[in-house]
Amino acid sequence: MPVVSPEKLIGLQKSSDNIRNICILAHVDHGKTSLTDALIATNGIISPKLAGKVRYLDSRADEQLRGITMESSAISLYFSLLRRSQPDTTPEQKEYLINLIDSPGHIDFSSEVSTASRLCDGAVVLVDAVEGVCSQTVTVLRHTWTEHLQPLLVINKIDRLVTELKMSPGEAYTHLSKLLEQVNAIVGSFFQGERMEDDLKWRERVEEMVAATTAREKDRSNSSDPNGEEESVDPSRTEDGAGAYEEKDDENLYFAPERNNVIFSSAVDGWAFTVKQFAGLYEKKLGIKRSILEKVLWGDFYLDPKTKRILGSKHLKGRALKPMFVQLVLDNIWAVYEATTGGSKGKGDPIMVEKITKALSINLPPHVLRTRDPRTILTTLFASWLPLSTAMLVSVIEHLPSPPTAQKARLPALIKSSPGAASVDPSISSALINFQHSKDDPVIAYVSKMVAIPESELPQNKRKGALSAEEARELGIKKRADMARAQALADEAGSADHVSHITEALDGTSLTRNGTGDHDTRVETEDYDPEHLIGFARIYSGVLSVGDEVYVLPPKFSPSNPHAKPEPRKATINALYLLMGRGLEPLQSVPAGVVFGVEGLEGHIMKSGTISSQLSGAVNLAGVGIGSQPIVRVALEPTNPSDLDKLITGLRLLEQSDPCAEYEVLESGEHVILTAGELHLERCLKDLRERYARCEIQAGEPIVPYRESIVAAPEMAPPKEKDLPRGTVVALTSSKQITIRLRVRPLPAAVTEFLDKNASNIRRIYSEQKSQEATETDADVPGESRDLETPVLAGANMSLEELKEQLRLALSESKAEREVWLDAIEQTAAFGPRRIGPNILIDATKSGCCYKLFQRTSGQSPSKEPEAPTTDSSGETPKTPLMTARDISDKITHAFQLATAQGPLCNEPVQGIAVFLEEVTISAPPEEEHAARENLGRLTGEVIKTVRDSIRQGFLDWSPRLLLAMYSCEIQASTEVLGRVYGVITRRRGRILSESLKEGTPFFTILSLLPVAESFGFSDEIRKRTSGAASPQLIFQGYEMLDQDPFWVPFTEEEIEDLGELADKANVAKRYMDAVRVRKGLFVKGKKLVVDAEKQKTLKR
Repeated sequence: MPVVSPEKLIGLQKSSDNIRNICILAHVDHGKTSLTDALIATNGIISPKLAGKVRYLDSRADEQLRGITMESSAISLYFSLLRRSQPDTTPEQKEYLINLIDSPGHIDFSSEVSTASRLCDGAVVLVDAVEGVCSQTVTVLRHTWTEHLQPLLVINKIDRLVTELKMSPGEAYTHLSKLLEQVNAIVGSFFQGERMEDDLKWRERVEEMVAATTAREKDRSNSSDPNGEEESVDPSRTEDGAGAYEEKDDENLYFAPERNNVIFSSAVDGWAFTVKQFAGLYEKKLGIKRSILEKVLWGDFYLDPKTKRILGSKHLKGRALKPMFVQLVLDNIWAVYEATTGGSKGKGDPIMVEKITKALSINLPPHVLRTRDPRTILTTLFASWLPLSTAMLVSVIEHLPSPPTAQKARLPALIKSSPGAASVDPSISSALINFQHSKDDPVIAYVSKMVAIPESELPQNKRKGALSAEEARELGIKKRADMARAQALADEAGSADHVSHITEALDGTSLTRNGTGDHDTRVETEDYDPEHLIGFARIYSGVLSVGDEVYVLPPKFSPSNPHAKPEPRKATINALYLLMGRGLEPLQSVPAGVVFGVEGLEGHIMKSGTISSQLSGAVNLAGVGIGSQPIVRVALEPTNPSDLDKLITGLRLLEQSDPCAEYEVLESGEHVILTAGELHLERCLKDLRERYARCEIQAGEPIVPYRESIVAAPEMAPPKEKDLPRGTVVALTSSKQITIRLRVRPLPAAVTEFLDKNASNIRRIYSEQKSQEATETDADVPGESRDLETPVLAGANMSLEELKEQLRLALSESKAEREVWLDAIEQTAAFGPRRIGPNILIDATKSGCCYKLFQRTSGQSPSKEPEAPTTDSSGETPKTPLMTARDISDKITHAFQLATAQGPLCNEPVQGIAVFLEEVTISAPPEEEHAARENLGRLTGEVIKTVRDSIRQGFLDWSPRLLLAMYSCEIQASTEVLGRVYGVITRRRGRILSESLKEGTPFFTILSLLPVAESFGFSDEIRKRTSGAASPQLIFQGYEMLDQDPFWVPFTEEEIEDLGELADKANVAKRYMDAVRVRKGLFVKGKKLVVDAEKQKTLKR
């Protein structure tokens, strides 16, 4: 294949109609990178023989070692084809630029998929023909739906139906039909959900108009008709005014081979086809028009062998004919496999190969025919007959939209769902939707993530041209010496760090710019090769050039308040790059519609952001949700304490360059990294050791989050205060001045779930209220400072009234003690912890001492500091007013936040409790009544401590429970290893949810729930037990209550006999709780410091 120069690719960036921005999405191991290799081979970057083996876009050593993609990578490809502008005209050659992004399929790296998909206009979704629709397949299909991407379905690995499952062509057709139905059923469920939501909104709108019309008619009749006769309201007229509900057409949403949006392929064998291709092949032979063949090649259509007419299933008249897809397509492909590799027979047939090549007019080279490797003949024959790259790229060009077309369809919805959409400048909206791409138009670009690139790999530091013979010889000597050194180090350190040592050795083999340099210079370069952060971006309008000054908008930016903190800052574009997989090519400017790399944003963007040429009215495109939230936390420390600064610098660099990783410092001083899963953690630690921190790092045991809650269990201990209801606590401050009575109750499960799902809406409402009271943002909310760079979740934002009504509805579903929750909404003072959690503080005092969240009246506001006493006309200072409960309301709210942030079991966040503040009494001595308000500062600590301890005491009056973080685990396994998979899941306290056999295959799909605390090493154990035949996918599912009281002890004789006096082995909740308390340095009740102590041996004789 001819090598395409970067200059040609750069020249194609100006013709926006001939650009396609696509991403390849699929479940793990469904063939994304192998498919990409075949496309890259068309540009001469790699050999076609190595396509599917070299995995070109997997540039990391651990990606090559594990055989999975961990980072999304982009590459620009050139493709040309002959096209007719009119049916009768001469074909003209048209050139296209395809910006392709290969994304990971593993659930731990789904954030890479989320950040990359907004850069694209279309998506190529791969599905394994044998494994079918898996968990990540549903996820990526949902992502294409929410991001309004035009999808193209590729059914890959069809060769497995021949070689592994030994299916006949007819069985394969049935299997592929059912697989297509499964994919379309998922797409249909998305459409149905959206349609129901639209229908509900339309009905609400009609009801509002009916109510308004009824009110107007009533007022008019009362004013005009003295008899008070009312006119009836015709709802149909109102509906006409509101506009009849428009049914959306879902015909074009589904995948259908006759629409040419389905490709059948085998990436490993290098072939692919569409129905349109075979229609062109059989057009002359059958004498049937191509347009007709495209419609009947897939489906229940049959070809009469005598009359050469196409028959439907009704006209078969009992004849056993094959469907046209089987007869004309699959039979031929199966014949190629049987002639070359033997197919189900196991031995090829050279005579059959010769017949096939003559029939297809294909000439195979003599050295290919003489080879003993049947796969070489197979791949060469398919490459000449059904080349994968041709089918893929032609379908991408014809079916997926260009940037101008895609932006007109996609961006109105994205702009509408962005934060502060009503304040976006119309000129910017017009530039984005209408694809304005001149230098005078506003520049808007979206940076999806930051990528760390070593300085030695930047284009300006790379050697130009080929190596001389002496330089190549010198490089070979260096590599051999470094490999020997790496082997020696590996032998000393053991096999565990073998890969990392080899990587360290190979890092030092790069030549300097002039191709020379002694050993000392190389060692110095190896020790310090600084990382540069390059933005992975897409420009939507205008032209961006090197040296331009632009505004960098953070993910929380809103055009309604553009100067809110953190205020956007200006940055200078230092360099622009064309992304070419493992390499970069320098650019001077990029026009609209191009995916590119940008340097100069370091320190301005944490993970993602928007580049804009103007601040006022700018749009925020960075409000995209991350696929998988980080759940696994690990404390890190350097082996050498003097390397602590290196570790901190490396952690900050890692946090910027990884879309999902987060870094925080705990109150104990521990440096903690948050990752999406075990594999993601391994990759982050490898990057820290080898690239970012460049020092030895010790990782502690994984820190798994828990939640604490309470339930009303039947076997609870009696209340601690017999005269008071359960959960009620009456507490007195240490100064005896303030008495507080409160009651803790379990919150209904529906309310807890509702608050958990709507945390982003509650945070936004707090932010809006605070911005109305002052010009500050919610950056100073306790415990929220580290969330400044979290993206604003665009989508279904609820107003305060809507949140109030939905919460009232959730409370009304509670069947028990319904009268308790009647006035709870009006009395709600705060949510917690961090003001957004699933716990409620309810002010049930008669005077209403706390600020009510849902009562935004002009006369009520949060309590403020008391004003200083003024001097009257006589010159005397009047007495300070008496202190009231309103003066300490903010202290009570703060204590509620602290109590719910750290529960009494093991200082983990609390969920599902309601704290009723029943009475606050201030009883200062008569001589100190007026001085009490002056001593408010001293009372602050007392009130906070008293309320916090009271909530914890009321919490423990119920039956406490731990909530475990849970993974949803999906495993595909054959019948031979099914028992071993069950054994591993059961040993790790997992629970099987379902087990289903994939029809037409010997594989079972097992769905189970697994505690995160028991998941470490789970994937390795599954692979070892099943000899690699099964591999799990772990998705964070949420928290599930462990129905066991951690303080329960056996008290009957049978229980004591079976479980022992403490029931340590049986009480799993206590074991989890004690493990967390030990890690946090808290007191563990009943723990023996000395077990089986013996007399100390004396050395004295």
